Amino acid sequence: MQRVNRFGTSSDMVIQEVVENGEQYLLAIDAMGLYLTTRDRVDRPIADLNRYAGRRAGIDDRLEKLGLSPASLVEEHKDKIKVVGETTMKKINPLKASKRGIR
Repeated sequence: MQRVNRFGTSSDMVIQEVVENGEQYLLAIDAMGLYLTTRDRVDRPIADLNRYAGRRAGIDDRLEKLGLSPASLVEEHKDKIKVVGETTMKKINPLKASKRGIR
């Protein structure tokens, strides 16, 4: 089972390459939406500074100027979003469980 890196960018989060003003970026997605990062930040065990909210400011406008539709990209690639801490088991209230004899 692969651990989800809450702060870094993994290659399965990358949607496509984007060139903006002669600079090459990678368009990636996470639970907070789309962001642009660089190749040297992908698949490293360190935090990707480009994932932080301050760096995402104006990302929709930047993508639209490049001819991309942010809304359709999110919809098309929502399967790449990893949710940290998601469980499949129903949470049990320990107080109610103790009254029912569940351990």
